Amino acid sequence: MDLQNIIIEKAATAKKAAAKLAFISTEIKDHALLAMADALEKRSEMIIAENAKDIEDGRKNDLKRSYLDRLMLNEDRIREMAEGLRQTATLPDPVGQGVYSTIRPNGLEIRKIKVPLGVIGIIYEARPNVTADAAGLCLKSGNAVILRGGSEAIRSNLAISSLLAKAAYEAGIPEGALQFIGTTDRKAVDYMLHLNDYLDVIIPRGGAGLIRNVVENSSVPVIQTGTGVCHTFVDASADFTMAVNIAVNAKTSRPAVCNAMETLLVHQDIAADFLPLVNAAMKEKQVEMRGCKRARIYCPDMIEATEDDWATEYGDLILSVKVVADIDEAIDHITKYNTGHSETIVTNDYNNAHKFQRRVDAAAVYVNASTRFTDGFEFGFGAEIGISTQKLHARGPMGLDELTSMKYLIYGEGQIR
Repeated sequence: MDLQNIIIEKAATAKKAAAKLAFISTEIKDHALLAMADALEKRSEMIIAENAKDIEDGRKNDLKRSYLDRLMLNEDRIREMAEGLRQTATLPDPVGQGVYSTIRPNGLEIRKIKVPLGVIGIIYEARPNVTADAAGLCLKSGNAVILRGGSEAIRSNLAISSLLAKAAYEAGIPEGALQFIGTTDRKAVDYMLHLNDYLDVIIPRGGAGLIRNVVENSSVPVIQTGTGVCHTFVDASADFTMAVNIAVNAKTSRPAVCNAMETLLVHQDIAADFLPLVNAAMKEKQVEMRGCKRARIYCPDMIEATEDDWATEYGDLILSVKVVADIDEAIDHITKYNTGHSETIVTNDYNNAHKFQRRVDAAAVYVNASTRFTDGFEFGFGAEIGISTQKLHARGPMGLDELTSMKYLIYGEGQIR
């Protein structure tokens, strides 16, 4: 059987499973999630061994360190994956939840409830934790899922998905509800993008190239998760210690992820005193600093930033720095270059904090906190299916509610129109 027919067969199986999964009890779903979490931890050595092979191949193929960081699994990261599944099990089941009800003057009773989307396709790169996050969230929200991970993590994803599927089916989840396309052939993505008879939605997670390819070529509806050109603006009233800590965390704790800071904006009134402090702290973390002309006056060792830097998601230990006249220039810069992901201001000025949150157009807008908190687990969603930067249907970290649609239930007593 050729690859296209293999994928169609998997999708058809998933669609049949989805019809059953939509009506599985919360108890069975939660039991399955806990069993899946246990399976990951019990077989962590096997997962890490398979992951080590992916890491070795990545080094041979000269993957940059940020991609290797995304790819790497250890006991702690597997434990976090398992904890995400367990937290998802504790969350309220969205399926069947009432959203709205009314009785019309003609006596019709109208209710709106949440229902699963159906079959969700996830196309993602380099991060094997997505396999567990996506499987858990889709299962709890009553959706079947077809996963297609990147070639860099093929062994890791195969190991994780097989463990999860086995545990889920043994716990009562319909077989076929969790599918993984275990090929590195890029044609698999093209075939998935046109499975209109089987897939209800596709969600891409990865770099700008992957997302653009899916958005531009899919005939299946797409929920777009965006790249993260995230900013930190240090206002004139900011506490320097707080600002340095937030900036260093936002840039260096996981530079490869989409909620990492890419540009630091600094108010001109504090630039002379603040920039040397943050520059030294970043240098200690081996961050390459690229500054505007004004920033380089105070820190001559910075590389001169170009126009392209302001719009670049580095995904690496590189940071662009710009001195701005005031909060209005900071907001204008963010408006021009941001991707609608996460933005933060460090300030002790209440009015500026309120102004920043009101005027900055992004999925998550912070005051005095790192952009690194834009994450489903940190928001209490158990995990996330992705971070949507679009405005239709879902925006920000997408948890269980964002994986449901609506159905209207209407009760009558013989009314006609």
